Amino acid sequence: MPAPADAAPAPVPLKPGRRRRLPVVLAVVLLLVLAGVGVVVTRPGPVAGWLGDDAGSGPKAAGVTPDPEPSDVLAGPDPNSPLPTADGVRAVLDPLVGVAALGSRVNVSVADVISGQTLFAKGADDGTVPASVTKLATGVTVLAARGPGYRIPTRAVAGAKAGEVVIIGGGDPTLAIDKKGYYPGAARLDDLATQVRTALGGATPTSVIVDGSVYSGPVYGPGWDDDIPTGGSGGAVTALMTDGARRDPGVDHGAAARFAEPDLAAGKAFARLLGVPADAVKRGTAPAPTQAAAGGTPAPGVELGVVQSPPLIRMVDIMISESDNLVAEALARQVALARNQPASFDGGAAAMDAQVAELGLPADEITLSDGSGLSRRNRISPSLLTDLIRLAASPDHPELAGVFGGLPVGGWSGTLDERYRNSPGTAAGAGSVRAKTGTLTAVHSIAGLVTTADGRLLTFAVLTDQVPGGKETAQPALDRITAALAGCGCG
Repeated sequence: MPAPADAAPAPVPLKPGRRRRLPVVLAVVLLLVLAGVGVVVTRPGPVAGWLGDDAGSGPKAAGVTPDPEPSDVLAGPDPNSPLPTADGVRAVLDPLVGVAALGSRVNVSVADVISGQTLFAKGADDGTVPASVTKLATGVTVLAARGPGYRIPTRAVAGAKAGEVVIIGGGDPTLAIDKKGYYPGAARLDDLATQVRTALGGATPTSVIVDGSVYSGPVYGPGWDDDIPTGGSGGAVTALMTDGARRDPGVDHGAAARFAEPDLAAGKAFARLLGVPADAVKRGTAPAPTQAAAGGTPAPGVELGVVQSPPLIRMVDIMISESDNLVAEALARQVALARNQPASFDGGAAAMDAQVAELGLPADEITLSDGSGLSRRNRISPSLLTDLIRLAASPDHPELAGVFGGLPVGGWSGTLDERYRNSPGTAAGAGSVRAKTGTLTAVHSIAGLVTTADGRLLTFAVLTDQVPGGKETAQPALDRITAALAGCGCG
């Protein structure tokens, strides 16, 4: 079918015969950019369902005063703006990508979102340690595999013995104990306990079994630095946990003390709610469901209650905006479960790689060991990332749009909140750069979207994994690259 006369120009393939053409409608990109800067768009249709909204909760519900229309926070891209030239971009970026602060391996890809034309490439196809930029791949693959509206269940069933309650972790890291949980809108153990008491009638629970068997393999990732399990940014990955395994859900964003055994800690919290002593909590597996006699005590395996996580579109937003590593590992395992792979580090990584290939992207340019980017074994090419971002902006894949909602904005939010403010040569990026960052020792990365001074929307990825110094010098050097794109017409 021929394209309509007013359609966006056909994209130029980045690699003829290998990279997929990605038709992009500018209106879709505009919507996503607005989402990226925190403007909430309320509309009917699948988006409302993905967000978990019900028909009676919208602005037209009886007795509810509609919120005023949001005002623009940042200007959107100009559909009539000129396309930068490759020579113009090269002239601006060449002096910046070779600075000593970024080390000997600086791999870069810059492309125009609408046309797909490559504007700058330096080691663009080379696998590079991505650090937390990996979370862009995790977000896209879980939205593709599970769908934006999927919710992760936490169930309770009757145990094999009288008085035994089994709590079955489904892999929801946002699960809260009560209304004081860390993650907004999380499912709660106190709600599950209420359901269990109702289902048991007058029977008194006497023990709690914790079933986390949906996950398998090690609880710490391959290629993780030795200090990650205890450093506050990572922790044991188990199928049952509360508040991302935080000991104190009241702590602010960032590093926090974590339970060494999150599943047992959650099981003990559940036991307290049921009036069961902590020493009556142990690991085990749920019995197979059996038929209960009418009016009798629930038979072994019979469901006593269930609570559901927020929809995945919200969890992806949390993962990207806070760079939440345990949420990322949970989402990687959801890709594995959706693709009938083991819910482990290896299974999740293999499933994500396979999902990337199924989306038509060059899977030979991504090799993963985890979903968070904590592993130094991960390799992603910059061009794979810019392709991934363009695919997520495509009207052919509206289910992937959730990856943009949590992107930090330069000088304003998330991991970019304090950047593009005080370092020389970075001011143009404030409010114009929307990106995911990544940081490990000697590894610094950034990938996302930038609006140029002429209003053109570009996608970029800059990955470095041999940085000689610390973030104090590496991050401003990265910011100068992206700020240069924001500040130039590059014609």
